[in-house]
Amino acid sequence: MTTEKISLFMQQALSEADLAEQNGDVPVGAVIVKSGQIIARGHNKREFAIDTTAHAEIIAIRAACQKLGRWILDDCELYVTLEPCLMCFGAIIQARIANVYFGAYDPKTGACGSVAETATLKDSALNHHTNIVGGLLKEECAKKLTDFFQKKRLGAKLNKVNREEAKEHGQTEKQK
Repeated sequence: MTTEKISLFMQQALSEADLAEQNGDVPVGAVIVKSGQIIARGHNKREFAIDTTAHAEIIAIRAACQKLGRWILDDCELYVTLEPCLMCFGAIIQARIANVYFGAYDPKTGACGSVAETATLKDSALNHHTNIVGGLLKEECAKKLTDFFQKKRLGAKLNKVNREEAKEHGQTEKQK
C-alpha cells in the first residue's frame, strides 16, 4: 500500500471520528479496506448506543463481516485514529485482519505497545498475527482527541459555575 493511499484511508477514519464527536462521543473513527477500497466504516457510538463495546473498530469489523458475509477478514486492513484497546485488539485477532494502521497512541488503554504489548507478541499460542503500524497522522489524530477532552472539561467547569450561581441566587431569594 502506498503512503498516499494510507494517508487517504487515515483521512477517512478521521472523518468518521468527526461523526463520533458530533454525537457527543470520543472522536475515534475507523475504516476497513479490502483490495484498495473501503468496505466498512465505524466511529465510536458508546454514548449513542449506551454500549460499552460500541468502539469504532468493533462497529467497522461488524459492518465488514456483514458486507462480505463472513467473519474472517484476513484479506482486509483496518485504519483507525487511535491505538486499539485490548477488547478491539482481541476482535482484530479473531477477525484475522491482516494489517492495522493507527494514528494516535493511547497511553491509558493502548494494546499495541502503549500499555499492553499484546500486538507485538509472537507467541505461537496466538492463532493469528496482525501487522501493526502506529503513529500515522499522529498529531492530527491526537489533536482531535485533546481538543474534545478540553471542550468537555471546560463544559463541566461552566456547568459547575452555573449550578453554584443558581444555588447562590436561590439562597438570596429565600433570604428576601
